[in-house]
Amino acid sequence: MALRYFDLESLKTTPLTREPFQFLAVPNFLTAEACAAINRDYPKIAESGSFPAAQLSFGPAFQELLDELGSDEFRAAFEQKFGVDLTGRPHTVTVRGRCAAKDGRIHTDTKSKIITILIYMNPEWEHSGGRLRLLKSNASLDDPIMEVPPAAGTLLAFKRSENSWHGHMPYEGERRVIQFNWVTSEGDRRVAMLRHHISAAVKRLLGKRESEYA
Repeated sequence: MALRYFDLESLKTTPLTREPFQFLAVPNFLTAEACAAINRDYPKIAESGSFPAAQLSFGPAFQELLDELGSDEFRAAFEQKFGVDLTGRPHTVTVRGRCAAKDGRIHTDTKSKIITILIYMNPEWEHSGGRLRLLKSNASLDDPIMEVPPAAGTLLAFKRSENSWHGHMPYEGERRVIQFNWVTSEGDRRVAMLRHHISAAVKRLLGKRESEYA
């Protein structure tokens, strides 16, 4: 399929950093026009946390984005960039709309994830918090390799490893990000989605109770 939203040429020409783990960041991976269309059709998410895309309601432009994420062309571009065979690997898509003050703790991602892709959808970002930091270690957020503002159209991708440390300084409020992962097996995909389904249900229940007593 022909990809309308993604600038795969920018991905190809962006150098891959290999140490201490493999990563790259591509500003304007989505055009301004694409970002505007996707944001108009972005799911309405009132709670913090990651929600499986299949649980959410959204418009046609957002569905087109999901279709392109799942395309052979998208997969082939990342296979070439990271030098990894993703044939037959299932994928997961989760969506965030809001950030809680406790979010952003340092972690590496679960072992079942092969490549993590984050696509940010915030029209602008003036805040000091909420900017993802790729880190040299898990000791501190204050020793980053790179800091990535979550501005609309920016893509960040990394190969998961035992030292793929990342996190961000606290921020509370709207923070839109789409997370796409290729995972090791269908069983791992089901476990990840079940975990997100349960977490999403709990968050929505707590949010409803808070609103009842507000």
